[in-house]
Amino acid sequence: MPGVRQRLRSIFSGSVGNLIEWYDFYIYSAFSLYFAKAFFPSGNPLVEQLNTAGVFALGFLVRPLGGWAMGISADLHGRRAALTLSVSLMCLGSLIIALCPTYQQIGVAAPGVLILARLLQGLSLGGEYGTSATYLSEVATSRHRGFYSSFQYVTLILGQLLATVTLLVLQRLVLTQEQLEAWGWRIPFVCGASLSVFGFYMRRNMAETEAFQAEAAKRPVRHPMRELLNHPREIALVVGLTLGGTIAFYTYTVYMQKFLVNSVGLSRDQATLISVASLFLYMLLQPVFGFVSDKVGRRPVLLWFGVMGTLCTVPLLTALTRTRDAWTAFLLVMAALVIVSGYTSINAVVKAELFPASIRALGVGLPYALTVSLFGGTAEYLGTWLKLSGHETWFFWYVTACILCSLLVYLFMRDTQREHRFAEAEHEAPRPRL
Repeated sequence: MPGVRQRLRSIFSGSVGNLIEWYDFYIYSAFSLYFAKAFFPSGNPLVEQLNTAGVFALGFLVRPLGGWAMGISADLHGRRAALTLSVSLMCLGSLIIALCPTYQQIGVAAPGVLILARLLQGLSLGGEYGTSATYLSEVATSRHRGFYSSFQYVTLILGQLLATVTLLVLQRLVLTQEQLEAWGWRIPFVCGASLSVFGFYMRRNMAETEAFQAEAAKRPVRHPMRELLNHPREIALVVGLTLGGTIAFYTYTVYMQKFLVNSVGLSRDQATLISVASLFLYMLLQPVFGFVSDKVGRRPVLLWFGVMGTLCTVPLLTALTRTRDAWTAFLLVMAALVIVSGYTSINAVVKAELFPASIRALGVGLPYALTVSLFGGTAEYLGTWLKLSGHETWFFWYVTACILCSLLVYLFMRDTQREHRFAEAEHEAPRPRL
């Protein structure tokens, strides 16, 4: 068994690459307010945002392909190789966006190149989630698996936070709005591509998990996809677990900055400050909820999210649209993120605990990516479109309905902390009943 120092080094190596990837992915959303007209000139800010949100959603639509391809690679050839490939694709996508000519320079080819770059980034993230969730859960100790695995979302949120801080620094200290719209939006994409090189180095030198090594030594070569199809209930459970959580997460993080500007009526600077402050506190909540799940179980923590999300989503979003005070808006956003933490902090470990090591990366990544593509990735587009069409409150009820569906799953599922599929328990506990 690895010592504490080696375990912490492995967790750091797995997490830092995850941070860089999510930074690269989220700078698109953070800076879309500034580069939208460079690729989709129309004169109507909402239409420009709708187009950039559509490209954002396209990046999610290819995530199942990434989850499928890199999940298979991780289960056959190792977690390290798949994670290294993932960060390489993200680097390439960021570099393409940083260097891409504008619509005025090359016409309709500009949004085409932008779409290509986002497809590469979508493939990268599609493989990143399942493989990093698998890696972090496999290097963690059984008693602290929820706590250690929560750092996947710590680094995910930190990547989003760094993207927002980058925007804030450029807005307040470095560039004017005109400079940001003309060329300054390229700076974070250059930074993201550069950071990905560091992520590549870290992942090339990270240790492979003992769970994969043990599985690779004992099992005959078998196609993971065929084996995954023998676990239909686990696949369905991953979809149900993810549905409400991914909608809530993208509503209160990625979409919220635009929501604060377009629906609440705050300035861009106020929206950015609220996003930075709330994301920072939200990040700190993840290990707290992960630690709680190690003590009381995964199911009670998920039920917290499901019940409170179902009851409070419409009141919280409605209250936001009726306030014009930045402090009140911050408190409302923070209340929502405390609720969502019940899902984000432990969703990765719950899914990893459902599958044996031979198909863990694929089992976690593929059904998750399919669900996020259909619901999480389209949340921003749907919210913007309903705002534009004058039916914004319909979006509030849509989010609530999705969380309710997940709540029904949480009510009837078994607690994976007690009945899981990790190697040390496979000879001690029966296969979990779902």
